[in-house]
Amino acid sequence: MRGAPALRRLARRRCPAAVLLAVGALGWAAGGVFVFLAARGGVWPGRCTDEQSRRMLARLCLDYRQGALTGDLCEDLCVAQKLIYKRCLYYDQGKKVIQADWRGRPVILKSKKEIFSSYQRLGFLEEMELEGIPESDLLLMVALEIKNALGLELPSNTTGPLWTRGRGPQWKAQLASMWSLLQQEEYIYFSVLQDFSKHVLRVIGSCGHFYAVEYLTAGHAWHSTLFSVEDAVGVSFSGIESKAKAVTEIAISFLDMVNHFDNDFSHRLHLCDIKPENFAIRNDLTVVAIDVDMAFFEPKMRDILEQNCTGDEDCNFFDCFSKCDLRSGKCGAVRANNNLQVICDKIFRPWFSLNLRGSTVSFPLQLQLQKAVHDCAEPGYDDVAPLHRTSLASLSKLYQLLRASQIELQKSGSYSRPVH
Repeated sequence: MRGAPALRRLARRRCPAAVLLAVGALGWAAGGVFVFLAARGGVWPGRCTDEQSRRMLARLCLDYRQGALTGDLCEDLCVAQKLIYKRCLYYDQGKKVIQADWRGRPVILKSKKEIFSSYQRLGFLEEMELEGIPESDLLLMVALEIKNALGLELPSNTTGPLWTRGRGPQWKAQLASMWSLLQQEEYIYFSVLQDFSKHVLRVIGSCGHFYAVEYLTAGHAWHSTLFSVEDAVGVSFSGIESKAKAVTEIAISFLDMVNHFDNDFSHRLHLCDIKPENFAIRNDLTVVAIDVDMAFFEPKMRDILEQNCTGDEDCNFFDCFSKCDLRSGKCGAVRANNNLQVICDKIFRPWFSLNLRGSTVSFPLQLQLQKAVHDCAEPGYDDVAPLHRTSLASLSKLYQLLRASQIELQKSGSYSRPVH
């Protein structure tokens, strides 16, 4: 459904639609712009340099001092020196990712573009007195921008007031800063989802077009457990038993995330770029999606997939694909694979390939897990309906086997956490 009720039902199990816009807009009144910290620690720096990064932040602070932008981290970054640059992580297709230290804790600063003036401006700000802009027009603009990013309709008459403290002297800079953030789709996803999903990054603050997110331990394909559990939890997680324990718990969290993204919103959330580097773990081993540039709710996913084609290969969109109807020459609008299938293929296969033989997880159970992961990754169906039924069965089977692994590890004395 693409009509007005779509976003109103987005968090049907948690909160009304008004809260969703509150995430994207009301925070401005309470203290400035929302900011997201997209944890990407340990990524190759690529072409970015310390000189470039420091120059970007210096330009940001110059714009702040001149009153062009604002945000709840600007004072700490530009005046109090409580947000301190540490290193450049990477620049990728325009995205700038910087590690910093904020009041003694590591954070990540991100922006899609380098300079604040590179973002599209609200032309009417130059043409009208601030007092002459109706609040309903502001709400509508924000709603349309979020709709463009999510592919969902945001009813402006149900979102509540944009400002709660009135239009003060920094109102123009607040509005311009908010508009630069709303042009960054990843920012919108984090802001909309973070209040009712533990599987997305937590927001910390922002300054102008830069937003900050929590720093987490990101995945790496070359790591034996994909994630450096020692970095996330501590050095106590070492040895084969701890690896088995960590893999089991992280795998269950992946299943929780898949189930959550499939069922807890009014539309399924599709992840089209699934690889270890796009996920991280918290110190409780919860899996977090840290890069959602290629995440789409069902309505937008359908628009992306439904393209002209001459064969199935034309219907592939990274990790999301559909089938080509040769009679109509159009790709199907319904995704032919799903999040679980790709996670089984790209994440679970390296774990459950009998590489933990030294652990106290029994060899027969390891064999069952290997087979269940193979069946999940390669279900052998071309039709979407049986694939959906098979995926539900795979999800249940994997939950069952992983919990059985927890029980075996607990009986061996190597599992300290309670099994649920």
